[in-house]
Amino acid sequence: MGSDIIRSFQGLRPRTPTEGAGGASPSGSPNHFQCYFRGSRFRTSVNAYPTPTWPRLLVAAPRKSSGKTLVTLGLAAALSSRGLKVQTFKRGPDYIDPLWLGRASGGLCRNLDVYFMGEAGIRRRFREFGAGADLSLIEGNMGLFDGRDPNGSDSAAAMARLLETPVLLVVDCRGMGMSVGPLIHGHVTFPGAPRIGGVILNQVSGSRQEAKIRAVLAQHCPLPILGVLPRSTAAVIDERHLGLVPAGERDDWGERIAAITDLVARFVDLEGVLALARSAPAPEWPSPETGIGIANGCEHPARQPVRVGYAADRAFQFYYPDNLEALARAGVELVPFSPLTDTALPPVSGLYLGGGFPEMFPEELTTNQGLRESIRREAAQGMPIYAECGGLMLLSRSIRWGEREVPMAGVLPFSVAMGQRPVGFGYMALEGTGLLPWPAAGERFRGHEFHYSRGEDLPPGLAYAYRVLEGTGLGEGRDGVVHGSVWASYAHLHADGAPGWAVAAAEFWRRGAAGS
Repeated sequence: MGSDIIRSFQGLRPRTPTEGAGGASPSGSPNHFQCYFRGSRFRTSVNAYPTPTWPRLLVAAPRKSSGKTLVTLGLAAALSSRGLKVQTFKRGPDYIDPLWLGRASGGLCRNLDVYFMGEAGIRRRFREFGAGADLSLIEGNMGLFDGRDPNGSDSAAAMARLLETPVLLVVDCRGMGMSVGPLIHGHVTFPGAPRIGGVILNQVSGSRQEAKIRAVLAQHCPLPILGVLPRSTAAVIDERHLGLVPAGERDDWGERIAAITDLVARFVDLEGVLALARSAPAPEWPSPETGIGIANGCEHPARQPVRVGYAADRAFQFYYPDNLEALARAGVELVPFSPLTDTALPPVSGLYLGGGFPEMFPEELTTNQGLRESIRREAAQGMPIYAECGGLMLLSRSIRWGEREVPMAGVLPFSVAMGQRPVGFGYMALEGTGLLPWPAAGERFRGHEFHYSRGEDLPPGLAYAYRVLEGTGLGEGRDGVVHGSVWASYAHLHADGAPGWAVAAAEFWRRGAAGS
Protein backbone atom coordinates (compact mmCIF):
# COMPACT_ATOMS: atom_id res chain seq x y z
CA MET A 1 0.00 0.00 0.00
CA GLY A 2 2.70 2.47 1.00
CA SER A 3 4.66 1.83 -2.20
CA ASP A 4 1.67 2.46 -4.44
CA ILE A 5 0.91 5.69 -2.56
CA ILE A 6 4.37 7.11 -3.06
CA ARG A 7 4.57 5.82 -6.65
CA SER A 8 1.34 7.68 -7.42
CA PHE A 9 2.63 10.82 -5.71
CA GLN A 10 5.90 10.74 -7.67
CA GLY A 11 4.01 10.48 -10.95
CA LEU A 12 4.44 6.71 -11.31
CA ARG A 13 1.45 4.45 -11.73
CA PRO A 14 1.32 1.26 -9.60
CA ARG A 15 3.44 -1.37 -11.32
CA THR A 16 1.78 -4.42 -12.82
CA PRO A 17 3.17 -7.86 -11.94
CA THR A 18 4.82 -8.20 -15.38
CA GLU A 19 6.18 -4.68 -15.68
CA GLY A 20 9.89 -3.91 -15.48
CA ALA A 21 11.53 -1.22 -13.42
CA GLY A 22 11.17 1.29 -16.18
CA GLY A 23 7.42 1.44 -15.60
CA ALA A 24 5.28 3.74 -17.67
CA SER A 25 6.74 6.77 -19.32
CA PRO A 26 5.41 10.30 -18.88
CA SER A 27 3.72 9.99 -22.25
CA GLY A 28 2.16 6.63 -21.46
CA SER A 29 4.36 4.82 -23.97
CA PRO A 30 6.38 1.90 -22.53
CA ASN A 31 9.42 3.03 -24.56
CA HIS A 32 9.22 6.78 -24.12
CA PHE A 33 12.98 7.26 -24.36
CA GLN A 34 13.68 4.72 -27.09
CA CYS A 35 13.72 7.24 -29.93
CA TYR A 36 16.58 9.12 -28.28
CA PHE A 37 19.06 6.27 -28.74
CA ARG A 38 19.11 6.10 -32.53
CA GLY A 39 22.56 6.97 -33.69
CA SER A 40 24.08 6.67 -30.21
CA ARG A 41 27.80 7.06 -29.98
CA PHE A 42 27.98 3.76 -28.08
CA ARG A 43 25.63 1.01 -29.22
CA THR A 44 24.79 -1.46 -26.49
CA SER A 45 23.34 -4.95 -26.66
CA VAL A 46 22.35 -4.93 -23.01
CA ASN A 47 20.71 -8.34 -22.88
CA ALA A 48 23.81 -10.04 -24.29
CA TYR A 49 25.61 -9.71 -20.96
CA PRO A 50 25.72 -12.64 -18.56
CA THR A 51 24.04 -11.84 -15.25
CA PRO A 52 26.31 -12.18 -12.21
CA THR A 53 25.14 -12.33 -8.64
CA TRP A 54 24.51 -8.64 -8.12
CA PRO A 55 25.59 -5.79 -10.44
CA ARG A 56 25.99 -2.56 -8.52
CA LEU A 57 27.67 0.80 -8.89
CA LEU A 58 28.15 3.97 -6.87
CA VAL A 59 28.34 7.26 -8.78
CA ALA A 60 30.54 9.78 -6.95
CA ALA A 61 32.50 12.96 -7.58
CA PRO A 62 35.30 15.03 -6.02
CA ARG A 63 32.78 17.69 -4.94
CA LYS A 64 29.13 18.64 -5.14
CA SER A 65 27.59 20.05 -8.33
CA SER A 66 29.90 17.98 -10.52
CA GLY A 67 27.16 16.14 -12.42
CA LYS A 68 26.51 13.09 -10.22
CA THR A 69 22.75 13.41 -10.44
CA LEU A 70 22.86 14.04 -14.19
CA VAL A 71 24.92 10.92 -14.80
CA THR A 72 22.98 8.71 -12.37
CA LEU A 73 19.66 9.91 -13.76
CA GLY A 74 20.77 9.41 -17.35
CA LEU A 75 22.08 5.91 -16.66
CA ALA A 76 18.91 4.93 -14.81
CA ALA A 77 16.64 6.13 -17.60
CA ALA A 78 18.75 4.79 -20.47
CA LEU A 79 19.16 1.33 -19.03
CA SER A 80 15.58 1.07 -17.73
CA SER A 81 14.22 1.96 -21.15
CA ARG A 82 16.22 -0.92 -22.61
CA GLY A 83 14.53 -3.48 -20.41
CA LEU A 84 16.82 -3.61 -17.39
CA LYS A 85 15.39 -3.42 -13.90
CA VAL A 86 17.34 -0.54 -12.33
CA GLN A 87 16.98 0.09 -8.60
CA THR A 88 18.22 3.54 -7.62
CA PHE A 89 19.51 4.61 -4.22
CA LYS A 90 20.61 7.94 -2.79
CA ARG A 91 23.26 8.19 -0.12
CA GLY A 92 22.15 10.47 2.70
CA PRO A 93 18.82 11.96 3.79
CA ASP A 94 18.06 13.95 0.63
CA TYR A 95 14.47 14.11 -0.65
CA ILE A 96 14.92 15.95 -3.95
CA ASP A 97 17.40 13.83 -5.89
CA PRO A 98 15.39 10.64 -5.18
CA LEU A 99 12.31 12.26 -6.73
CA TRP A 100 14.24 12.74 -9.97
CA LEU A 101 15.88 9.31 -9.84
CA GLY A 102 12.55 7.60 -9.23
CA ARG A 103 11.03 9.24 -12.27
CA ALA A 104 14.05 8.33 -14.38
CA SER A 105 13.97 4.63 -13.47
CA GLY A 106 10.20 4.29 -13.17
CA GLY A 107 10.58 2.91 -9.64
CA LEU A 108 11.08 4.13 -6.10
CA CYS A 109 14.49 5.50 -5.15
CA ARG A 110 15.57 4.45 -1.65
CA ASN A 111 17.76 6.40 0.75
CA LEU A 112 20.84 4.80 2.31
CA ASP A 113 21.90 6.75 5.37
CA VAL A 114 24.36 5.33 7.87
CA TYR A 115 23.44 7.93 10.52
CA PHE A 116 19.86 6.66 10.52
CA MET A 117 20.40 3.00 9.67
CA GLY A 118 23.85 1.98 10.83
CA GLU A 119 26.07 -0.26 8.72
CA ALA A 120 23.96 -3.37 9.26
CA GLY A 121 20.84 -1.44 8.32
CA ILE A 122 22.50 -0.11 5.17
CA ARG A 123 23.37 -3.61 4.03
CA ARG A 124 19.92 -4.90 4.93
CA ARG A 125 18.13 -2.12 3.07
CA PHE A 126 20.44 -2.34 0.05
CA ARG A 127 20.02 -6.07 -0.23
CA GLU A 128 16.27 -6.05 0.34
CA PHE A 129 15.58 -3.64 -2.49
CA GLY A 130 18.59 -4.13 -4.75
CA ALA A 131 19.43 -7.81 -4.85
CA GLY A 132 16.74 -8.66 -7.40
CA ALA A 133 17.59 -5.83 -9.78
CA ASP A 134 19.63 -6.01 -12.96
CA LEU A 135 21.53 -2.98 -11.66
CA SER A 136 21.64 -1.30 -8.26
CA LEU A 137 22.70 2.30 -8.83
CA ILE A 138 23.72 4.50 -5.90
CA GLU A 139 24.18 8.25 -6.19
CA GLY A 140 26.60 9.68 -3.65
CA ASN A 141 26.43 13.16 -2.20
CA MET A 142 29.04 15.89 -1.72
CA GLY A 143 32.56 14.64 -2.46
CA LEU A 144 33.59 11.00 -2.40
CA PHE A 145 35.39 11.32 0.95
CA ASP A 146 33.14 13.91 2.61
CA GLY A 147 30.97 13.29 5.67
CA ARG A 148 30.38 14.20 9.29
CA ASP A 149 33.28 12.11 10.56
CA PRO A 150 36.75 13.57 9.82
CA ASN A 151 37.95 9.98 9.53
CA GLY A 152 35.52 9.34 6.69
CA SER A 153 33.52 6.55 8.31
CA ASP A 154 30.24 7.95 6.94
CA SER A 155 31.47 9.04 3.50
CA ALA A 156 30.41 7.74 0.11
CA ALA A 157 33.81 6.03 -0.03
CA ALA A 158 33.00 4.17 3.19
CA MET A 159 29.60 3.14 1.79
CA ALA A 160 31.26 1.80 -1.37
CA ARG A 161 33.64 -0.25 0.77
CA LEU A 162 30.81 -1.46 3.01
CA LEU A 163 28.72 -2.60 0.05
CA GLU A 164 31.75 -3.81 -1.96
CA THR A 165 30.60 -1.58 -4.78
CA PRO A 166 32.83 -0.20 -7.54
CA VAL A 167 32.81 3.57 -8.00
CA LEU A 168 32.23 5.58 -11.16
CA LEU A 169 33.87 8.97 -10.62
CA VAL A 170 32.30 12.00 -12.32
CA VAL A 171 34.73 14.91 -12.73
CA ASP A 172 33.66 18.43 -13.68
CA CYS A 173 36.48 19.48 -16.00
CA ARG A 174 35.61 23.15 -16.38
CA GLY A 175 38.71 25.32 -16.12
CA MET A 176 41.10 22.34 -16.05
CA GLY A 177 43.26 20.39 -18.43
CA MET A 178 46.27 18.45 -17.17
CA SER A 179 45.19 19.15 -13.58
CA VAL A 180 42.42 16.59 -13.94
CA GLY A 181 45.18 13.96 -13.73
CA PRO A 182 46.42 14.64 -10.19
CA LEU A 183 42.84 15.23 -9.05
CA ILE A 184 41.77 11.75 -10.12
CA HIS A 185 45.09 10.18 -9.07
CA GLY A 186 44.63 11.60 -5.59
CA HIS A 187 41.18 10.05 -5.29
CA VAL A 188 42.44 6.65 -6.43
CA THR A 189 45.43 6.60 -4.06
CA PHE A 190 43.92 8.36 -1.02
CA PRO A 191 43.97 6.17 2.12
CA GLY A 192 40.74 4.24 2.41
CA ALA A 193 39.79 4.80 -1.22
CA PRO A 194 37.29 2.30 -2.62
CA ARG A 195 37.81 0.70 -6.01
CA ILE A 196 37.35 3.46 -8.56
CA GLY A 197 36.75 1.50 -11.72
CA GLY A 198 36.04 4.23 -14.23
CA VAL A 199 35.77 7.95 -14.87
CA ILE A 200 33.27 10.17 -16.64
CA LEU A 201 34.63 13.53 -17.74
CA ASN A 202 31.87 16.13 -17.52
CA GLN A 203 31.59 19.65 -18.93
CA VAL A 204 34.35 19.13 -21.49
CA SER A 205 34.66 22.12 -23.83
CA GLY A 206 36.04 20.32 -26.87
CA SER A 207 38.45 17.85 -28.42
CA ARG A 208 41.56 19.77 -27.39
CA GLN A 209 40.69 19.69 -23.70
CA GLU A 210 39.63 16.05 -23.98
CA ALA A 211 42.95 15.09 -25.62
CA LYS A 212 44.98 16.73 -22.84
CA ILE A 213 43.01 14.95 -20.14
CA ARG A 214 43.23 11.59 -21.89
CA ALA A 215 46.98 11.98 -22.26
CA VAL A 216 47.65 12.76 -18.63
CA LEU A 217 45.38 9.97 -17.40
CA ALA A 218 46.96 7.44 -19.75
CA GLN A 219 50.40 8.28 -18.40
CA HIS A 220 49.71 8.71 -14.68
CA CYS A 221 46.33 7.18 -13.82
CA PRO A 222 45.17 4.72 -16.50
CA LEU A 223 41.55 4.36 -15.47
CA PRO A 224 38.92 3.56 -18.11
CA ILE A 225 37.28 6.75 -19.37
CA LEU A 226 33.68 5.60 -19.70
CA GLY A 227 32.26 8.85 -20.97
CA VAL A 228 33.08 12.39 -22.05
CA LEU A 229 30.11 14.72 -21.67
CA PRO A 230 30.14 18.03 -23.54
CA ARG A 231 28.67 21.17 -22.12
CA SER A 232 24.91 21.29 -22.64
CA THR A 233 22.25 23.90 -21.93
CA ALA A 234 19.36 21.45 -22.41
CA ALA A 235 20.55 18.57 -20.24
CA VAL A 236 20.39 20.42 -16.93
CA ILE A 237 18.23 20.54 -13.82
CA ASP A 238 17.84 23.96 -12.25
CA GLU A 239 19.11 24.57 -8.73
CA ARG A 240 18.07 26.91 -5.93
CA HIS A 241 18.60 27.39 -2.20
CA LEU A 242 18.04 23.76 -1.07
CA GLY A 243 19.52 22.03 -4.12
CA LEU A 244 17.80 20.90 -7.30
CA VAL A 245 14.32 22.10 -8.15
CA PRO A 246 12.09 19.07 -7.38
CA ALA A 247 10.74 17.15 -10.36
CA GLY A 248 7.19 17.61 -9.13
CA GLU A 249 7.46 21.38 -9.54
CA ARG A 250 8.30 21.15 -13.22
CA ASP A 251 5.77 20.54 -15.97
CA ASP A 252 8.67 19.69 -18.29
CA TRP A 253 10.30 17.04 -16.10
CA GLY A 254 9.85 14.40 -18.82
CA GLU A 255 11.61 16.59 -21.37
CA ARG A 256 14.44 17.31 -18.92
CA ILE A 257 14.95 13.62 -18.25
CA ALA A 258 14.80 12.87 -21.98
CA ALA A 259 17.48 15.48 -22.75
CA ILE A 260 19.76 14.14 -20.02
CA THR A 261 19.19 10.57 -21.16
CA ASP A 262 20.01 11.53 -24.74
CA LEU A 263 23.27 13.13 -23.59
CA VAL A 264 24.31 10.14 -21.48
CA ALA A 265 23.32 7.57 -24.11
CA ARG A 266 25.30 9.38 -26.81
CA PHE A 267 28.46 10.10 -24.86
CA VAL A 268 28.74 7.38 -22.20
CA ASP A 269 29.91 3.83 -22.86
CA LEU A 270 26.91 1.99 -21.44
CA GLU A 271 28.57 -1.37 -22.10
CA GLY A 272 31.58 -0.28 -20.06
CA VAL A 273 29.39 1.00 -17.22
CA LEU A 274 27.51 -2.30 -17.07
CA ALA A 275 30.76 -4.25 -17.17
CA LEU A 276 32.05 -2.23 -14.23
CA ALA A 277 28.84 -2.80 -12.26
CA ARG A 278 28.97 -6.51 -13.04
CA SER A 279 32.53 -6.74 -11.75
CA ALA A 280 31.27 -6.28 -8.18
CA PRO A 281 31.98 -9.39 -6.11
CA ALA A 282 29.22 -11.62 -4.80
CA PRO A 283 28.52 -10.23 -1.33
CA GLU A 284 29.12 -12.48 1.64
CA TRP A 285 26.84 -10.59 4.01
CA PRO A 286 24.29 -12.41 6.13
CA SER A 287 20.85 -12.63 4.53
CA PRO A 288 18.52 -9.91 5.80
CA GLU A 289 15.63 -10.65 8.08
CA THR A 290 12.34 -10.82 6.25
CA GLY A 291 10.59 -7.48 6.00
CA ILE A 292 11.81 -3.94 6.35
CA GLY A 293 9.71 -3.45 9.47
CA ILE A 294 12.15 -5.46 11.55
CA ALA A 295 14.83 -2.95 10.61
CA ASN A 296 12.91 0.03 11.89
CA GLY A 297 10.98 -1.53 14.75
CA CYS A 298 7.57 -1.22 13.11
CA GLU A 299 6.39 -4.82 13.30
CA HIS A 300 3.45 -4.96 15.68
CA PRO A 301 0.01 -6.53 15.96
CA ALA A 302 -2.61 -5.30 13.50
CA ARG A 303 -4.53 -2.29 14.74
CA GLN A 304 -7.69 -0.51 13.72
CA PRO A 305 -7.06 1.35 10.44
CA VAL A 306 -7.09 5.14 10.55
CA ARG A 307 -7.52 7.47 7.56
CA VAL A 308 -4.97 10.28 7.47
CA GLY A 309 -4.75 13.05 4.89
CA TYR A 310 -1.26 13.90 3.73
CA ALA A 311 -0.23 17.01 1.82
CA ALA A 312 1.01 15.97 -1.61
CA ASP A 313 1.55 18.50 -4.37
CA ARG A 314 4.25 20.74 -5.83
CA ALA A 315 4.70 22.56 -2.50
CA PHE A 316 4.81 19.45 -0.27
CA GLN A 317 6.85 16.55 -1.60
CA PHE A 318 9.22 15.44 1.15
CA TYR A 319 8.20 11.95 2.23
CA TYR A 320 10.44 8.90 2.51
CA PRO A 321 8.89 5.80 0.90
CA ASP A 322 10.16 3.89 3.94
CA ASN A 323 8.12 6.13 6.24
CA LEU A 324 4.92 5.82 4.22
CA GLU A 325 5.33 2.05 4.15
CA ALA A 326 5.98 1.97 7.90
CA LEU A 327 2.82 3.99 8.49
CA ALA A 328 0.85 1.63 6.24
CA ARG A 329 2.05 -1.33 8.31
CA ALA A 330 0.96 0.55 11.43
CA GLY A 331 -2.58 0.72 10.06
CA VAL A 332 -2.53 4.19 8.50
CA GLU A 333 -4.52 4.69 5.31
CA LEU A 334 -2.96 7.71 3.63
CA VAL A 335 -5.24 9.97 1.61
CA PRO A 336 -3.46 12.60 -0.53
CA PHE A 337 -4.71 16.17 -0.79
CA SER A 338 -3.30 19.41 -2.18
CA PRO A 339 -2.92 22.54 -0.03
CA LEU A 340 -2.47 24.43 -3.31
CA THR A 341 -5.63 23.39 -5.15
CA ASP A 342 -8.07 21.57 -2.83
CA THR A 343 -10.51 23.94 -1.15
CA ALA A 344 -11.34 21.55 1.71
CA LEU A 345 -9.81 18.58 3.47
CA PRO A 346 -10.87 15.04 2.56
CA PRO A 347 -12.83 13.00 5.13
CA VAL A 348 -9.98 11.91 7.41
CA SER A 349 -9.21 11.58 11.11
CA GLY A 350 -5.80 13.24 11.07
CA LEU A 351 -3.28 15.13 8.95
CA TYR A 352 0.34 14.50 7.95
CA LEU A 353 1.95 17.67 6.62
CA GLY A 354 5.39 16.78 5.30
CA GLY A 355 8.19 19.03 4.18
CA GLY A 356 8.55 20.95 0.97
CA PHE A 357 8.68 24.50 -0.31
CA PRO A 358 5.59 26.43 0.80
CA GLU A 359 7.69 29.60 0.57
CA MET A 360 7.82 29.12 -3.22
CA PHE A 361 4.03 29.16 -3.57
CA PRO A 362 2.82 32.10 -1.44
CA GLU A 363 0.15 33.28 -3.86
CA GLU A 364 -1.44 29.85 -4.30
CA LEU A 365 -1.47 29.14 -0.57
CA THR A 366 -2.79 32.59 0.31
CA THR A 367 -5.47 32.50 -2.37
CA ASN A 368 -6.68 29.08 -1.23
CA GLN A 369 -8.42 30.48 1.83
CA GLY A 370 -10.90 27.60 1.96
CA LEU A 371 -8.20 25.01 2.60
CA ARG A 372 -6.47 27.14 5.25
CA GLU A 373 -9.79 27.67 7.03
CA SER A 374 -10.53 23.94 6.81
CA ILE A 375 -7.21 23.11 8.50
CA ARG A 376 -7.77 25.77 11.15
CA ARG A 377 -11.32 24.55 11.85
CA GLU A 378 -10.32 20.89 12.16
CA ALA A 379 -7.39 21.77 14.42
CA ALA A 380 -9.72 23.76 16.69
CA GLN A 381 -11.99 20.71 16.90
CA GLY A 382 -9.09 18.50 17.98
CA MET A 383 -7.99 16.77 14.77
CA PRO A 384 -4.45 15.39 15.34
CA ILE A 385 -1.97 17.04 12.98
CA TYR A 386 1.64 15.94 12.57
CA ALA A 387 3.90 18.31 10.61
CA GLU A 388 7.56 18.57 9.59
CA CYS A 389 9.36 21.72 8.41
CA GLY A 390 7.28 22.92 5.44
CA GLY A 391 4.21 21.53 7.17
CA LEU A 392 5.09 23.54 10.28
CA MET A 393 5.35 26.63 8.09
CA LEU A 394 1.88 25.99 6.67
CA LEU A 395 0.47 25.80 10.20
CA SER A 396 2.13 29.05 11.30
CA ARG A 397 0.43 32.43 11.37
CA SER A 398 2.38 33.74 8.39
CA ILE A 399 5.55 33.52 6.32
CA ARG A 400 7.62 36.69 6.09
CA TRP A 401 10.36 37.70 3.63
CA GLY A 402 11.72 41.06 4.73
CA GLU A 403 8.82 43.49 4.39
CA ARG A 404 6.56 40.99 2.62
CA GLU A 405 4.26 38.76 4.69
CA VAL A 406 1.57 36.27 3.64
CA PRO A 407 -0.93 34.51 5.92
CA MET A 408 -0.83 30.78 6.57
CA ALA A 409 -3.29 28.53 8.44
CA GLY A 410 -2.76 30.26 11.79
CA VAL A 411 -2.92 27.07 13.85
CA LEU A 412 0.43 27.63 15.59
CA PRO A 413 0.83 30.81 17.67
CA PHE A 414 3.88 32.15 15.83
CA SER A 415 5.08 33.19 12.39
CA VAL A 416 8.14 32.13 10.42
CA ALA A 417 10.66 34.40 8.72
CA MET A 418 12.74 33.47 5.69
CA GLY A 419 16.46 34.26 5.71
CA GLN A 420 19.24 34.38 3.14
CA ARG A 421 21.28 31.61 4.75
CA PRO A 422 20.41 28.22 6.25
CA VAL A 423 19.13 28.45 9.81
CA GLY A 424 19.31 24.72 10.40
CA PHE A 425 21.36 22.43 8.20
CA GLY A 426 22.42 18.84 8.81
CA TYR A 427 21.81 15.91 11.07
CA MET A 428 20.09 16.24 14.41
CA ALA A 429 20.42 14.36 17.68
CA LEU A 430 17.24 14.56 19.72
CA GLU A 431 15.74 13.21 22.91
CA GLY A 432 12.22 13.11 24.24
CA THR A 433 10.95 15.42 26.96
CA GLY A 434 8.18 13.01 27.95
CA LEU A 435 5.44 15.37 26.80
CA LEU A 436 4.10 12.73 24.37
CA PRO A 437 3.90 8.94 24.76
CA TRP A 438 6.68 8.88 22.17
CA PRO A 439 9.42 9.90 22.43
CA ALA A 440 9.59 9.02 26.12
CA ALA A 441 11.55 11.25 28.47
CA GLY A 442 15.24 10.76 27.75
CA GLU A 443 14.65 8.55 24.71
CA ARG A 444 17.16 9.45 22.03
CA PHE A 445 16.57 9.38 18.30
CA ARG A 446 17.87 11.03 15.14
CA GLY A 447 16.66 13.36 12.43
CA HIS A 448 17.88 15.97 10.00
CA GLU A 449 16.98 19.53 9.05
CA PHE A 450 17.55 21.97 6.20
CA HIS A 451 15.62 25.20 6.44
CA TYR A 452 16.10 28.87 5.71
CA SER A 453 13.21 29.88 7.95
CA ARG A 454 12.98 30.35 11.70
CA GLY A 455 10.16 30.74 14.15
CA GLU A 456 9.44 34.33 15.18
CA ASP A 457 8.08 35.50 18.53
CA LEU A 458 7.48 32.06 19.96
CA PRO A 459 5.30 32.41 23.10
CA PRO A 460 7.22 31.56 26.27
CA GLY A 461 4.65 29.00 27.38
CA LEU A 462 4.92 26.70 24.36
CA ALA A 463 5.48 23.01 25.12
CA TYR A 464 8.00 20.86 23.26
CA ALA A 465 8.29 17.11 22.76
CA TYR A 466 11.96 17.16 21.68
CA ARG A 467 15.14 18.38 23.29
CA VAL A 468 17.73 19.20 20.62
CA LEU A 469 21.16 17.80 21.50
CA GLU A 470 22.65 18.54 18.09
CA GLY A 471 21.13 20.84 15.51
CA THR A 472 18.88 23.90 15.59
CA GLY A 473 15.18 23.00 15.42
CA LEU A 474 13.02 25.83 16.72
CA GLY A 475 15.99 27.26 18.63
CA GLU A 476 17.25 27.26 22.21
CA GLY A 477 17.53 23.47 22.23
CA ARG A 478 13.84 22.90 21.46
CA ASP A 479 11.81 21.28 18.71
CA GLY A 480 8.66 19.24 18.29
CA VAL A 481 6.20 21.89 19.45
CA VAL A 482 2.96 20.48 20.87
CA HIS A 483 0.08 22.95 20.71
CA GLY A 484 -3.47 21.73 21.12
CA SER A 485 -3.79 18.75 18.78
CA VAL A 486 -0.70 19.71 16.74
CA TRP A 487 2.72 18.00 16.86
CA ALA A 488 5.13 19.92 14.62
CA SER A 489 8.89 20.25 14.18
CA TYR A 490 11.65 21.40 11.90
CA ALA A 491 13.17 17.93 12.32
CA HIS A 492 12.59 15.46 9.51
CA LEU A 493 12.44 11.93 10.90
CA HIS A 494 13.17 8.61 9.23
CA ALA A 495 11.66 5.40 10.59
CA ASP A 496 15.12 3.87 11.07
CA GLY A 497 16.57 6.86 12.90
CA ALA A 498 13.43 7.20 15.05
CA PRO A 499 12.33 3.57 15.51
CA GLY A 500 9.17 4.32 17.49
CA TRP A 501 7.91 7.13 15.29
CA ALA A 502 5.60 5.29 12.86
CA VAL A 503 3.69 3.41 15.54
CA ALA A 504 3.51 6.54 17.71
CA ALA A 505 2.21 8.67 14.84
CA ALA A 506 -0.43 6.05 14.02
CA GLU A 507 -1.58 5.99 17.64
CA PHE A 508 -1.58 9.80 17.72
CA TRP A 509 -3.95 9.92 14.76
CA ARG A 510 -5.95 6.94 16.04
CA ARG A 511 -6.73 8.73 19.30
CA GLY A 512 -8.22 11.52 17.21
CA ALA A 513 -10.37 9.03 15.32
CA ALA A 514 -11.63 7.71 18.65
CA GLY A 515 -12.50 11.25 19.75
CA SER A 516 -10.13 11.27 22.70
